[in-house]
Amino acid sequence: MGYGEKRADYYRGRYWIAPGVLRTVVDANGATIRFVTKREAAKAANDAEAKVRAVGYRDPNAGKETFGEYVNRWYAAQELAASTMQNYKRHIEEHLLPDFEDKAIADILPTDVGAWEKKERRLYAASSVKTWHGTLHLILADAVEEGLRDSNPAAKRRGRGKRAGRSRNRGPEKVVTDALGILLIAERASLLSGRDDEFVAVVLKGYTGMRWGEIVGLEREFVRSTSLRVEWQLYELDSGEFERCPPKDDSYRTIDAPAWLSGLVAGHIARTESKPCGCHEHSYVFRGHGPASGAPRHIGAKLVDVARRADVSAATVSNVLNRPDTVAAGTRARVEAAIADLGYVRAGQSSETAEHWRRSGFGTWLFQPSATGWYPKKAPQEARPVPVLAAPWPGVPARGRNAAGRANACWLPIARGLTPHGLRHTHKTVMEDLGTPPKLMDERLGHEDGSVQARYSHITPGMRKRLMEGLTEQWEEALSARLAMHPPSPVRALDALLKARQE
Repeated sequence: MGYGEKRADYYRGRYWIAPGVLRTVVDANGATIRFVTKREAAKAANDAEAKVRAVGYRDPNAGKETFGEYVNRWYAAQELAASTMQNYKRHIEEHLLPDFEDKAIADILPTDVGAWEKKERRLYAASSVKTWHGTLHLILADAVEEGLRDSNPAAKRRGRGKRAGRSRNRGPEKVVTDALGILLIAERASLLSGRDDEFVAVVLKGYTGMRWGEIVGLEREFVRSTSLRVEWQLYELDSGEFERCPPKDDSYRTIDAPAWLSGLVAGHIARTESKPCGCHEHSYVFRGHGPASGAPRHIGAKLVDVARRADVSAATVSNVLNRPDTVAAGTRARVEAAIADLGYVRAGQSSETAEHWRRSGFGTWLFQPSATGWYPKKAPQEARPVPVLAAPWPGVPARGRNAAGRANACWLPIARGLTPHGLRHTHKTVMEDLGTPPKLMDERLGHEDGSVQARYSHITPGMRKRLMEGLTEQWEEALSARLAMHPPSPVRALDALLKARQE
């Protein structure tokens, strides 16, 4: 039983944590709490001792285990989804161990956590630091449960800290776009990749709000005539492998699709190969872009070999391949004969295509340039506008040697700061604008509302019909706006849609 002990001008609470081992009641910072009366001190001591008994008496040296030692066995004991385990590992190794690895679990103070958080905020976004703080809180909460310490120093106390200006946890508002923005970004992404896959994928994501992993992991068998079934996602691990796993939070669902969207996806499936991927042996709607990681490179004649055979410069061969109308007929015929004689195949044409999109590759080199009109910075090059040839409209990205010099235009930004995930926010915003009931919005996005109001509301066929009509109306308006800008499109899938709209 705890008791109050008289000191100079105050009482302190004393309680047992193990046979023969006493502790003093302290505050969250580890300082002794000074009580005015003996009764208050005894009550606080009894409460503290009750907490100790709840987890059992412990070895007084148990808390001397270092954070590094504890977190290693803590991580090994977790049995969670591969994506969660990967995130925890990254948080621990990159942000927690550098500051806490050698500290004893029992010696970590709230001031230590505060100093760490302040340092991290100077280097990283507040939202990221909040996520890492949550991982630290979880680890130390489990340490408390094991009896390694009495309280969690990472626990947030209300009403503490400076209050001025914006909330420190508040980040910038997510960028969204509209129906025309989705269409224009999809067209540009397709021009950058040179195929229809990116056009169909961006439109599908913008009009269904599917998560990135659900788009990449959409299998052909789950595409229906009027809907899409979300059964799996592909999660990209740090190792570069893709894990086929259930959708986030087990959000299995059927997403209604307007007739035009179902037709767009069905047409894409009909035009592309259905060979199962080598990593999962399933047929997916979309395949990756660019050569696969570790794929064998082209073996055989190179461009310089063709140049030597035709007795021209490498630049002339490049012009024959990319801009044949700029080369004299005789020279062009000589180069084409050399290509045929040597069996030359352009780089990339013989390379194995990646099975799936990489998140960074798609977002950085296809989606971001499409939305902003700029390629991102990559050493040794600074960020730069996407060089395009003005004709045909909206401009075809210039490739190869001296691309910037040959270009005569660049793209204007459509939505600065928009990310692939921002299309999910866009879809939610569009549904809000159309007056879609919250229950139906949650179903489409894979969210779950546990409130009483949600439990007593239900989705009707009329709600679904009105949403499909609203999405169709926005799509048709976007097509009309794009048609008014310039009737044809270099993107095959969009060009067919524009011709049908014009008729």
